[in-house]
Amino acid sequence: MTEGSGSSGGGGDSAPLPFQRAVAALNAARTRPEVQLSALPAPKRLAPYTFALSASVTDPAAEGADGDPPELADGRFVLLHDPSGQESWQGTFRVVTLGRTDLEPEMAGDPLLPEVTWSWLTGALETRSATYGDPSGTVTRSGSSYFGGLEERPPQSELEIRASWTPRPDDPAAPDALPDMAAHLAAWAELLCQCAGLPPEQGDGASVVSLPKRRGPQPL
Repeated sequence: MTEGSGSSGGGGDSAPLPFQRAVAALNAARTRPEVQLSALPAPKRLAPYTFALSASVTDPAAEGADGDPPELADGRFVLLHDPSGQESWQGTFRVVTLGRTDLEPEMAGDPLLPEVTWSWLTGALETRSATYGDPSGTVTRSGSSYFGGLEERPPQSELEIRASWTPRPDDPAAPDALPDMAAHLAAWAELLCQCAGLPPEQGDGASVVSLPKRRGPQPL
């Protein structure tokens, strides 16, 4: 993991072994150097056991007004676990994510942007062989115009993707089979990088089109 560890709402060592193993895999996961992961308080009402991370994507080659690399995108990744399973999940684990970034004006009006953004997520999961099912989510574009004392600010557009899916083991019939949670986290991190306008990592497919680089939103 790039930085820190997530926060578990399920009781640490008292949590079921499958959840502990899934969390350990997330803590050991490696993502691109542009992605910084850090601990995030886990929501406690969504499932008996939860684990959460926040992510920030920066451009190490650039320098912002404060001298630090500019933030291009941010988001959060939450792992839910219910040993009894939930019907809507079709499993005992569920991943819930959020990602967002600022948009260039010419990209904000692209009618295909929502479909393309969603395809980045599914494509990243498939590239990393992160087996999943029952995906759902939304892709939202929003815009702000400024007036009065703020009228000198240029119009701003933002892209937000909220997505959830059920991570599944590669071989469900295998004893003690668990999803490859590191692969799921890496896929989501790659989605954030594509939203941030960074090119795919070597081997991820040069034909994938990313958004132009931009200064991202404020942290979550």
